Amino acid sequence: MEEDPRLKAMKKEWFEGKDCLDIGCNSGVITIAIAQKFNCRSILGVDIDEARIQDAYWILRKTVRSSKTVPIGVAKSTESKNSPTKRATTDCTESHHVQESNLFDIVSFTKGNFVQNWHAGENTSYDTIICLSVSKWVQLNWGDEGLITLFSKVWRLLSPGGVFILEPQPWSSYLSNRLVSETTRINYQEIKIRPQDFQDILLDKIGFRMVEDITSSASGCKAGFNRPIFAFWK
Repeated sequence: MEEDPRLKAMKKEWFEGKDCLDIGCNSGVITIAIAQKFNCRSILGVDIDEARIQDAYWILRKTVRSSKTVPIGVAKSTESKNSPTKRATTDCTESHHVQESNLFDIVSFTKGNFVQNWHAGENTSYDTIICLSVSKWVQLNWGDEGLITLFSKVWRLLSPGGVFILEPQPWSSYLSNRLVSETTRINYQEIKIRPQDFQDILLDKIGFRMVEDITSSASGCKAGFNRPIFAFWK
């Protein structure tokens, strides 16, 4: 399968040996790909849809069965700060590979409404948080207030120096999805914060210190891909 072009916009140092969170992970394809390609220490995918979480675990099991080894990029595996259980230690400095079963220790999924009622464990923080093609649905379902809640929660969960990778959908796509439900129809009419305003809000109101437009790294990798992607640093 062709690699998702969004992966080409991401840098290994944002994930390698890091604890990561994928908001709105859907069926987990990107979540698993990040674990394999960028060697993160742990990555948790959260999605509101129970069926998508079941799909994600199915894909994870299939991935483990279809490959004999997976890269984890940490020569000496260490315990994730978000996990109470110690991970198996493996010294594989030259190959940077471990037995395939360890992918189950790195990748996990959970059902939850991140905006309204999902909470990380006590004292949990993440080095990298990604949110790809999710912001539109947050606004259509919970309005501008839901979007601010999303951004504020990401800020609180990020470790100092952490990176937030955001792929906002264009305003034109809001129009095509506004009639999904009565709630989305009403919220669409009341939305004041447009995607072009997100950077100012994240920098000036939420408190992120820097932003980088990483769209160009993904552009041209796949026909029809033209969504912006931004990296924000806490």
